[in-house]
Amino acid sequence: MLRQLAIGSAFAVLAAGSAWAGEYGTPAEAKAMLQKAVAAVNADKAQALAMFTKGEGGFKDRDLYPYCGGPDGNFTAHPSLVGKSLKDLKDKAGKPLGVEVYAAAKDGVIVEVSYMWPRPGQTDPVNKVVYVTKVGDQVCAVGYYK
Repeated sequence: MLRQLAIGSAFAVLAAGSAWAGEYGTPAEAKAMLQKAVAAVNADKAQALAMFTKGEGGFKDRDLYPYCGGPDGNFTAHPSLVGKSLKDLKDKAGKPLGVEVYAAAKDGVIVEVSYMWPRPGQTDPVNKVVYVTKVGDQVCAVGYYK
């Protein structure tokens, strides 16, 4: 499933404050985090990728976090997969999600890619939707679980 959405210049305002936040991130929160990640990569790529990996600077919120892959197809930012191949990653149903994420990523546009993945700390896969874009030489995404 692929749907294009224009990247706005203003960040989405999150409706739910952290005191009211649910157990899992929402689509709006995931999209807003990706927009914030794009701005961070544009400002200072090396610092942004380090913050994404460490979950610093507001780049870790419950099950939401940005991840990025470089031109070689390897993760440049991820909580646990930096240096491993994003392009070779397959979901729990065997779908080549990394290939689809790279194929979908376009500069200045956010698209959705769906695949099956377990929630953090769980083993049963559920539908995960990631918002994906390309920023410079990076393919970056933030996903939420349906």
